[in-house]
Amino acid sequence: MRYCLFRHNGSPAYGLVETVSGRDQITRVFLPGESPLPDEDSRTERVAPIAFDAAHLLAPVLPSKIICVGRNYRDHAKELGNEVPTKLLIFSKPPSAVIGPGEVVLRPSISQRVDHEAELGVVIGRRCHKVRDDEDVREYINGYTCVNDVTARDLQKQDDQWTRAKGFDTFCPVGPLITDEIDPWAGVTVECRVNGEVRQHGTTKDFIFPLDEIIRYIANAMTLLPGDLIATGTPAGVSPMNAGDSCEVEVQGVGVLRNSIADE
Repeated sequence: MRYCLFRHNGSPAYGLVETVSGRDQITRVFLPGESPLPDEDSRTERVAPIAFDAAHLLAPVLPSKIICVGRNYRDHAKELGNEVPTKLLIFSKPPSAVIGPGEVVLRPSISQRVDHEAELGVVIGRRCHKVRDDEDVREYINGYTCVNDVTARDLQKQDDQWTRAKGFDTFCPVGPLITDEIDPWAGVTVECRVNGEVRQHGTTKDFIFPLDEIIRYIANAMTLLPGDLIATGTPAGVSPMNAGDSCEVEVQGVGVLRNSIADE
């Protein structure tokens, strides 16, 4: 299933995304339910097909928390002069950093270097805490999306921890949709382009820490709730974004997340 959050009749609504005659279209709207996320059993209402690329898309998640994995690709750790980690490194971004497709990433005036970090995002589907070793973590996953873990690199180097550098408003673009039709364990490509130039290209096969380990590690410390977002790390090639740039994050099988860059 693929779905998005879009503005429908003036209000946010989840829409089912289907391919019709070779084009992605929103064909149904999910009716309100108990869960903040739709699933296969959710009731839907058919609507006149809406071209997906013409819809006013919003960030498809409204997470209570965003947990990110640092240095989960060997080449990325090395390009910043860091040791390849032997233990998971996690940090958080505030929900106030979330923006959707087409929205503007604002470079704060106190930073001289703001970087893109293309990542696979994992959206939690049900309450998850202290997952047993014999449990399949896939049962806790609602789907996958694109994330840009925007980072004020100079501030990250100044601070002992990364909260400020990662947490500015607009520093977490997410979208364009959520899908459960990909398999990160089998490998999906993650790419970033700035003004059409490829800056990052990697595959989830190169994760240092696989999704099983990531979810168990996080859930051992905190309760993950439906809609919570995990950003799984970025491949090598991070570089600055400047005012006027267009940044695209593409995850194979998910789609393209596009955002423009402006100064604050």
